[in-house]
Amino acid sequence: MKLTFTIRVICNLCLIVFLVLGWGEKVTAGELSERLAHFPQWKQLTSVEPAKGDLVYPEWMAGTWEVKSTLVDLAAPLAPDIVTPGFEGNRQQLNQPMSFLVRFVKAQSSVAGLKFMLQLDAKSTILVADRAFNSLNLARSYLGDEAVLSVKVDPDSPNRQITFLRGERQLISIVTARGTETTPDGKFITTEVFQQLFKGGSLPYLNSVESTTSYHQMSTSSPAIEADQVTAVYLSPQDPDYFTAGDRPVALYRYRLEFLPTAK
Repeated sequence: MKLTFTIRVICNLCLIVFLVLGWGEKVTAGELSERLAHFPQWKQLTSVEPAKGDLVYPEWMAGTWEVKSTLVDLAAPLAPDIVTPGFEGNRQQLNQPMSFLVRFVKAQSSVAGLKFMLQLDAKSTILVADRAFNSLNLARSYLGDEAVLSVKVDPDSPNRQITFLRGERQLISIVTARGTETTPDGKFITTEVFQQLFKGGSLPYLNSVESTTSYHQMSTSSPAIEADQVTAVYLSPQDPDYFTAGDRPVALYRYRLEFLPTAK
């Protein structure tokens, strides 16, 4: 169960998770920033639209970055009645930074899938996450190189991916909804909602996850970008505690992310 939960946390760190329709769906001005400001008083999933195409990032996030991710806070709103597997164990990760590489690349705005075209005219392209590269590096930073075999993104949909693990285990992640917001002070805020299925244990494990991240371009190169991220875990209808929890999150994790440019 501890391994299951650790993998869940990895795939919830979605600065990097899942081009057809351009920018992600906008939400009401200030809704996402207000949500982050009210951590950990989250009562239900955020109200965002169904996911279409990929999540598009601002141009200042282009390139390859070394990311330092630090868990700075966590909460179990329904404890002691409901506590997710591994929650207490994850307290050991508090203030312990993890580092990994990520990259954001150009893709044709009129072409579905992940056919990255790095040399195209900027007017015909958008900036998206290299999901397979990013998710693989993130998972291996937590579990080790030998535990994570590969990550495959559905060529027909950037919103579906499978992480293949040693021992014939799989984590299937599907982005079902998303929204974006740009604040007056230039912060780019995203939220994505996932359905996650872990296969390979005695019983498949399904849950829902919401990841909300606020990115801020800095005036220095160390770091060049800072981000505040909250990941919320919700029970699936298959969980025996589902009706007790309802729409309320059962675990909340807050991360500080620092992006440093890599050598060209």
